[in-house]
Amino acid sequence: MKYYTLGRSGLRVSRLALGTMTFGDDWGWGAEEHTCRELFDAYVEAGGNFFDTADLYTNGRSEELLGKFIADRGIRDKAVITTKFSYNAEPGNPNAGGNGRKNILRAVDGSLRRLGTEYIDLYMLHTWDRLTPPEEVMRTMDDLVSAGKVRHVGLSDVPAWYASRAQTIAEYRGYEPVTALQLEYNLTERNIENEFVDLGTTHGMGIMVWSPLASGLLSGKYRPSEDGAAGEGRLKTVEGSGNPAFEKLTKRNFAIVAELESVASELGRSMAQVAVHWVATQPGIASVLVGATKVAQLEDNLQALDFEIPEELRARLDSASAEPLRFPYNFFGPELQGMLSGSAPLGDKPPGYTPARSVAGEEASAATSGTGNRDQ
Repeated sequence: MKYYTLGRSGLRVSRLALGTMTFGDDWGWGAEEHTCRELFDAYVEAGGNFFDTADLYTNGRSEELLGKFIADRGIRDKAVITTKFSYNAEPGNPNAGGNGRKNILRAVDGSLRRLGTEYIDLYMLHTWDRLTPPEEVMRTMDDLVSAGKVRHVGLSDVPAWYASRAQTIAEYRGYEPVTALQLEYNLTERNIENEFVDLGTTHGMGIMVWSPLASGLLSGKYRPSEDGAAGEGRLKTVEGSGNPAFEKLTKRNFAIVAELESVASELGRSMAQVAVHWVATQPGIASVLVGATKVAQLEDNLQALDFEIPEELRARLDSASAEPLRFPYNFFGPELQGMLSGSAPLGDKPPGYTPARSVAGEEASAATSGTGNRDQ
């Protein structure tokens, strides 16, 4: 296992993180405790140190099991724990969810109790609530760092403008900065390439990818059928729930699955390994969450960085999964950009040319893109 410093921080994390949404069977598609322990042990023994959970996952059971397993192995100092707040587990209580100060302070104490720890390494806003200003969120998160309950802070599932605003506030007011962005990214969902990758590499926020297998679709467990799709797993269990994260069984996505299957066959690798490798080696990606309900699935995923995808095969995956650029991003391609420079050729800067950004900024960009400043 190799390790990167996350974002512009000094926190060293493994390139593959263990997602624990499947820890506990409260939701009907998770795993029993003995299986979860086997998954945890397999990840730790492979050298992994980065664990992701949330107060919502399996109604809090995920945090409880993760904390128990870490304590039993005596690796709290080695483990990097990420957990998240935002979702409401108390119907009828509007302040038991969302991103306001009252809920953040309530949620962090609950997570600390369930995890059985005195501090959280990376505490993240789970989803934008469209209400709470970033000023309130960042001030509260900074207070948690000052109180010693949290070491680093991050944002998940927010608009790019909101993340940018939050980081600007932190820099201007001297708050703890945003270290990480946790976002969905896979061959069926590539929208973060439009803004988030440049945002993260420019402003020191490492991107943690969730759902690299598109909730199991890219593992090959589902096939198109007359009824839409055949297969057993999370996507079928929650089909029609209205959750956009699980609306994957489409004609376009099955075309991507077919190309992925072909590429994986040529490489002699599993579809899951190729899908995870593609994500992990894209620009701006700091770490990729891998999760499973079976040990064999996790062990397969953990081999995703043991090979390379040749450029011609990567190009096939890129082409199959590409979507047309929409406004305003279609204005940023070479054709219209050439109109800005009068079509004059713009070459690379010569050695020694002073860049517009500071040296520190360039180093941070390299770290968040996964191309430099790595610790092995």
